[in-house]
Amino acid sequence: MSEILFTSTATASGGREGRVQSSDQVISLDTAMPGSPRAKKLENATNPEQLFAAGYAACFDSALQLVARKERVKFESEVTANVSLTKDEADQGFKLAVTLQVKGTNVDKEQLEDLVHKAHQVCPYSKATRGNIDVTLEVH
Repeated sequence: MSEILFTSTATASGGREGRVQSSDQVISLDTAMPGSPRAKKLENATNPEQLFAAGYAACFDSALQLVARKERVKFESEVTANVSLTKDEADQGFKLAVTLQVKGTNVDKEQLEDLVHKAHQVCPYSKATRGNIDVTLEVH
């Protein structure tokens, strides 16, 4: 196993209709399935897909800037992760799909596309999801 740089810990209770809390208390949120009575009652509740989207977007943007620095390209970037819960026809359960929308300022589209594809090879979230879920890259 590789050297561990740090570990983040969060605990969930009640699943999609409960709470999530990080060990350092920075995250302490109610969870609710979008559209459910609980979600209507708890307007600030989150869901696993929203939490995953936040993590993936931040991680991918960091990977993109890392690749850019290595290639001596300076630009501002913004990554939006759209995480969808979909039906899994194979087992009649559920699965995830992700679309990453990447915007760059002060960089041409062709160069940004190249950097995005390189970032997708090094981003820890992209590595973790590769071959497991559909991830679509959109460069704007």
